[in-house]
Amino acid sequence: MQLNTKRLVNIALFELVRLFLTKTGLLAVAVFSICWLLVLRYGIAEAVNLLSSPDFSQFIDYIFGAAGLSKLLTWPEAELAIYWLIAVYSFPIFCLFLCTDQTVGDRQRGTLRFLSLRATRMEIILGRFIGQVFILITLLLITLLATLAMLAYREPSLFLPGLLRSFLFLGYLIIAVMPFIALMSFINTFARSARLAFVVAILFFAGGNIIIGLLTWQLPALAILNYIFPGYQLADLAAQNAGLMLSIGVPLIQTMVLLIFAERVFARSSL
Repeated sequence: MQLNTKRLVNIALFELVRLFLTKTGLLAVAVFSICWLLVLRYGIAEAVNLLSSPDFSQFIDYIFGAAGLSKLLTWPEAELAIYWLIAVYSFPIFCLFLCTDQTVGDRQRGTLRFLSLRATRMEIILGRFIGQVFILITLLLITLLATLAMLAYREPSLFLPGLLRSFLFLGYLIIAVMPFIALMSFINTFARSARLAFVVAILFFAGGNIIIGLLTWQLPALAILNYIFPGYQLADLAAQNAGLMLSIGVPLIQTMVLLIFAERVFARSSL
């Protein structure tokens, strides 16, 4: 199916407008900013102090080593090491909250039928998905810049290497969150409310992991089914032990498969 680039971009940009130029969206951004200010002040800053404390160095080495995170202790940019550990786990979960209303709200209001007269259903799905990716990139940039500012304040000489490492972080984090956004795109095609979409996502992870765990217990070869869950590779990614296939290939494949399913279901659903 041929896609109209202009319509696709307009749909994606509307997601940014809805977040940053409406009262509800600005309130969400304000809450997010306050939460991350608390994380920076009481999470990252205090953790950096502990990492640099000789009294706690042996204990921290033991904890990080047991969790498979010993590579993070070798980074001179301690702020970025702690940021990486927090962001890898928090942003995918945050996506489940942020992306609950991609198309379901428009279906409830009746505007989805109006939109479908001016764009194909594939363009709607992809446009909303790309818009949510743009939003996550913006929020990631805000938090990364704030962390870099803390790093530069503590040790100005680390700013340039920290900036280079941050660009690498940004790429990995964007790819890591994309399957979660695509999952919510798929759930939005049949959920009847944003709240129900979030509940379905939680049930998918909780119930699905229990079922796969039971199947794997009976037949270990079925452990490969864990790769249907977005974020299965996050522990290896956080520990910097994931190869290119695990950190980039798997999330991109998950994203493509989920978007294909979303488009197929959306194409057959009533508006």
